[in-house]
Amino acid sequence: MITTIQYHSKKLKIDLSQPLDLSIAIRADKPNVNAWYIGPPKIEPEVFENGIISVEEGASVNFNTITFNPHSHGTHTETVGHITKKKYSINKYLKQFFFLAEVVTVAPEKFGEDYIISAKQLQFAIGNKKRDALVMRTLPNTREKKSKQYSNTNWTYFQEDAIKLLVKKGIKHLLIDLPSVDREEDGGVLKGHNAFWNTQGKLRTDATITEFIYVSNKIKDGTYMLNLQIAPFENDATPSKPILYQILD
Repeated sequence: MITTIQYHSKKLKIDLSQPLDLSIAIRADKPNVNAWYIGPPKIEPEVFENGIISVEEGASVNFNTITFNPHSHGTHTETVGHITKKKYSINKYLKQFFFLAEVVTVAPEKFGEDYIISAKQLQFAIGNKKRDALVMRTLPNTREKKSKQYSNTNWTYFQEDAIKLLVKKGIKHLLIDLPSVDREEDGGVLKGHNAFWNTQGKLRTDATITEFIYVSNKIKDGTYMLNLQIAPFENDATPSKPILYQILD
């Protein structure tokens, strides 16, 4: 179904029947993608005195309780409340859900013992384009990202000046296929997070970071309409389902 969206001063056509899902689902098993040194999520039927509440076990309904951490167990979107004493709920501070987005592919650079994303790389990838959201795919891009156990792997991260460049360019919503914009072990400094939300100035409370996405190799670099769908948790972060739509000529 083709529809027209009025986006700022432009009318953009998108095909709602051709969604491009960037999310990694939460599953109750060890191959579920994971980071930050905790076990896999759990999805288990509740147990009452009269038995296990599962149709398979003879109950009339399935009645599962889900235990997970949004930062560790799948695609999630977070607010500045992730790093502040004051609580900023994603459900209250993300008020719009459609954004003009640019998909870029970046090969991380070797930096000592690390791999990093630099400002120079992002400047080359984005150029002078004006976008509300940036969707970043890192190389190599394999399906292993959907089940990788990231703890103690020293994953690729953003240099602080790279994040500052994104802020300068007006990127409000950053989507990455990594567990964090920051180094796994950085002593709690969180330079990338702090730079993105401008914690030393006027807080960007309407800005979000989405981590643990997966951008299929079938999705080409370029401009898309992004629908950033979230679950309505009153929390600093929530599981999310970012969807891209191709913009039709």
